[in-house]
Amino acid sequence: MPNGDIETYYEDGQWKNKVEGSSRAANVHETKAEAQAKGRQMAQERRVEHVIKKQDGTIGERNSYGHDPRNIPG
Repeated sequence: MPNGDIETYYEDGQWKNKVEGSSRAANVHETKAEAQAKGRQMAQERRVEHVIKKQDGTIGERNSYGHDPRNIPG
C-alpha cells in the first residue's frame, strides 16, 4: 500500500487504524465496525484508499476515496 493510505486491522485484541508509513496506530477501537467507520472517515478526508483487513490479517475489503491509479482511462 502506498504511504498515506489507511489500514484497518486487528492486533492484540483490538481493532486499529493506521496511516501507511506510520509505525503506530492512529486510533484504537473495541469493535471492527467502530474502527472501520473511523478508518473510512480518515480515508475520505485524505482522499486515499482504505484497506480493511479481516481478523486473520487477510484483506477483506478495499475502498478508494481519491485518485485511483487503476481507473485511469486508456
